Amino acid sequence: MSRYERNFPTFSHGDFELIQKATVGVVGCGGLGGYIIEMLARIGIGSLILIDGDSFENSNQNRQILSTEQNLGTPKAWAADARVNLINKNVKTIYHHDFLTAENGDRLIDDSTLVMDALDNIPSRLLLQMLCKEKNIPLIHGAIGGWSAQVTTIFPEDDTLSRLYSEEKEYDSRILGNPSFTPALAASIQVSEALKVITGKKELLRNKLLFIDLFSNEFFMLDV
Repeated sequence: MSRYERNFPTFSHGDFELIQKATVGVVGCGGLGGYIIEMLARIGIGSLILIDGDSFENSNQNRQILSTEQNLGTPKAWAADARVNLINKNVKTIYHHDFLTAENGDRLIDDSTLVMDALDNIPSRLLLQMLCKEKNIPLIHGAIGGWSAQVTTIFPEDDTLSRLYSEEKEYDSRILGNPSFTPALAASIQVSEALKVITGKKELLRNKLLFIDLFSNEFFMLDV
């Protein structure tokens, strides 16, 4: 199909078959999640499970690609579903206007081949890691704050986020600000990692944290 011809030879035809069969759960459809959803839909992912209990508000418009002046007050998951249908009708979608909890998380991510962490708080991230471990699903973590972004790839047998975060120590990215460019950067790397996992590539950020400081133009790789 001509719409996908520019995916090659970056991916082989065998790789692309795996991509088209994959179901990716995106938990959070805001700053990170919007860009993740946009890129996965365009590349031709098979299915997307879109999870977010929030709705758009005015302060989202500076960075959340799915947020417009016309859809303020609209559920983010619904807007994500509508956007995917505009981009690529070949991508199957399910959306849930729900926040991830211990009670519903197992059900929400159940059919995922892989899950994308596009959340904005530490307790929810740790919960998501636990759920992915229980369901034997790989997880791609991304986070941003101000000029900085970080990404790591987590397999079910790993406990990477437990080494990065403490549940008792909350972090509010608003302290550093949420500009438009850092979520786009982190989301791009998350999507790259997700596609490498789906297609069986070995060059992953597993047990490693890629930390990017855009202000000083420095990229750090930390073993975790």
